[in-house]
Amino acid sequence: MKKLIALFAVSTLASTAATAGIALSGAASVSYDDNGSAASATTYDADITLVGTAGGTTFTYSMDVDRASPATTAADMATTIGPVTIAADMFDAAESVTDSGTGNVKVQSVDTGVTISLDAPIGDATVGLDNSGNVTVSGTWSGVTVSHTAKNGGDTTTAAAAIAGMDISVTNKAGATTWSLGTTVSGVDLTLNSKQAITAAFGLTGNTMTVSHVAAVATAVSTATTHSVSAVKAYSTVAISRDLTSGAALSATYSSLDDSLTLKASVAF
Repeated sequence: MKKLIALFAVSTLASTAATAGIALSGAASVSYDDNGSAASATTYDADITLVGTAGGTTFTYSMDVDRASPATTAADMATTIGPVTIAADMFDAAESVTDSGTGNVKVQSVDTGVTISLDAPIGDATVGLDNSGNVTVSGTWSGVTVSHTAKNGGDTTTAAAAIAGMDISVTNKAGATTWSLGTTVSGVDLTLNSKQAITAAFGLTGNTMTVSHVAAVATAVSTATTHSVSAVKAYSTVAISRDLTSGAALSATYSSLDDSLTLKASVAF
């Protein structure tokens, strides 16, 4: 009997040790949208994420579980060996190739891959190389975070900094520049970007109201690789969100695009 008890204790300890580096999180929600003058609709969403850590290695696995057959949405592994970090994206996400008027791609692409990064002693810079041959150099100098990626089809450079109470971000991709600004005025969080979209968030954590203006989208013709883009007029949204004592959150969002009101109950753990 003592041997059985000892064996049980050892097996319990081994089981505990094996799960000590595992973290489970998830979120679920149900939404009712009256869709303005169109037919109302109720939608559901539930997701689970599992993160396993062993020393300097982390594996992340995510699933979409609000369906008869749960589907993988992400599978990533990252490990650190001295100054070298190796990251592997092992899940090839399915992209919609149907013409939806949003400029989506016409042909599926393979987005799995491996990236190797080296913390180089060049002013705290990090140099990265992926299996597609793209080279990225990033780092922070004098409070400004800069990243430059050299790749086929056009280089991408981003810069971000907090200056005089404003968060500023600028991105140049293949010659086209976009930017965003964020600041807080009298307790109101304001954001503005180069597409003329504006967001103002009021209130405290757990009880907020967010007013947004979404810029118009211009028509764009299809290309050899992407579908066309349908024009969408500018519109505004007002979203009110409140955390409940039950642990859930309740939100109501009105959109002037289709005069719709969406009610959403959600929970995250």
